[in-house]
Amino acid sequence: MELPEQLEGARYYEGIGRRKRSSARVRIYPEVKNNPPFVINGKDVREYFPRFGDYKMLAGPLDDAGMLDNVGVTVLIEGGGVTGQRDSVRLGLARALVEYDENLRGVLRENGHLSRDPRVKERKKPGLKRARKAPTYTKR
Repeated sequence: MELPEQLEGARYYEGIGRRKRSSARVRIYPEVKNNPPFVINGKDVREYFPRFGDYKMLAGPLDDAGMLDNVGVTVLIEGGGVTGQRDSVRLGLARALVEYDENLRGVLRENGHLSRDPRVKERKKPGLKRARKAPTYTKR
């Protein structure tokens, strides 16, 4: 992935976020001040997550920390679907902010940004159609 010019060589803080099958490596660059980039897998964040409300949700940790327009962010995401990727970025962003400033932990914990969602897809069981759906019962 190519870094935007103003981020090359800059100091960063990293956090790893996971959700379902998705894993995101998030780096924040606090020194970048004017027009900081928010890049995910080489694309702008609004291009990568075009759904309404996704940006607001994944930028929640930055907003709660009061750093929304003060840091540059780069993300590498692997696996999963849209929701899993969005939530993994959110967790990775919160963890990177805590690494940057330990005093933000209370605010981020209070707003639920530091909790990993443990729910994953349940495995299919033998004799069933899906994890819990049984075939239709017929008497004869």
